[in-house]
Amino acid sequence: MKRRVVITGMGAITPVGLSAKETWTNVRNGVVGIAPIETLDTEERQVKVAGEVKGFDPTEIMDKMEARRSARFTQFAIKAALEAFEQSGLDMAQENALRFGVNIGSGIGSLQTIEQEYRKGQKRGFDRISPLFVPMAIVNMAAGSVAIRLGFKGSCTCCVTACASGTNSIGEAFHAIRDGYFDVMAAGGSEACISDLGLGGFSSMKALTTAEDPLRASIPFDRERGGFVLGEGAGVLILEEYEHAVARGAEILGEIAGYGATCDAHHMTAPLEDGSGAAACMTMAMEDGNVRPEEVGYINAHGTGTPLNDRCETAAVKLAFGESASNVVMSSTKSMTGHLLGGSGGVEAVITASMLRNQFAPPTAGYQVPDENCDLDICPNEGKAVETQYALSNSLGFGGHNATLLFRRV
Repeated sequence: MKRRVVITGMGAITPVGLSAKETWTNVRNGVVGIAPIETLDTEERQVKVAGEVKGFDPTEIMDKMEARRSARFTQFAIKAALEAFEQSGLDMAQENALRFGVNIGSGIGSLQTIEQEYRKGQKRGFDRISPLFVPMAIVNMAAGSVAIRLGFKGSCTCCVTACASGTNSIGEAFHAIRDGYFDVMAAGGSEACISDLGLGGFSSMKALTTAEDPLRASIPFDRERGGFVLGEGAGVLILEEYEHAVARGAEILGEIAGYGATCDAHHMTAPLEDGSGAAACMTMAMEDGNVRPEEVGYINAHGTGTPLNDRCETAAVKLAFGESASNVVMSSTKSMTGHLLGGSGGVEAVITASMLRNQFAPPTAGYQVPDENCDLDICPNEGKAVETQYALSNSLGFGGHNATLLFRRV
């Protein structure tokens, strides 16, 4: 028998907030966290804006030595996980740590560390780079560091599926609990690659917008969209088997009811034009949760603001939802946070669960010019009340990776 999987803790650090609560409040109110880049010199760059996390001090959650030995994306993951764990009220002294696992994904890992140590190697010789280079740079270290901090001794892994990493990580954790392998999982995604290589790589492939107005830079579904805005941050959920949560009197914040994962098997970066891969993913998630399209009232869209993604995702929703597509509200919160790459699925899971708890859909900010190819209800500029028991969150990554989570209100 499949077990129910509920959410008992949520944590986030984003360009619009240093906690899950602050992030939700600002996203609900349409606050845009995109601004001129402060951490890099952009004078000679085409890209001038990003979604940077402001005001984060890692020494609030770790000592100075650990902070120096932890990459920024790992620091973000620890911050979000500690918040989620505290909210969950779990007491590890009362638990079997082998029944607790971690799955926190990242699309890239620490580009800053790679850049820093390569420059050091060129200058001093590569035998003199930091012995911490590898453990700081590798993608799984966010998950490993969270497991160490929380004392979770079960499976500790991460999904690396580009922009779908966080959503895949949560989905795989959900199945691991539902199928009886674990009772609790810390799951989500983290990313921090607003760096020379990160900005340069996405800019050179023409994926980033060159707009300089922060309020018109990340504009998903708008006809004048010209690319995504690079963001950073992390989102982590504490997922728990329902009976385990009830037995200890935990507050239940929501439920993961289904998960879908497909691959377009089409192109390195471009999605299928007809949206069939993403549509199959949404359908798989709904079938996994035994839910009909007409029961889903909200979709947190992948909604990057690239011309092709938004058009294809619109087509995918129409294909998956049929006649119900005109009734579902779909907004892109990347219009406010920017695109957090592997961290986006974790943050958007926190936002989607919060949407169901509050029965309020956050807006797609900055929207001005309608696009006939993106003609669904995208909740432009202002959020609105939505009464629904179910919501989806989509993540679509380079390589054709599609991932969808189905959330249920509890």
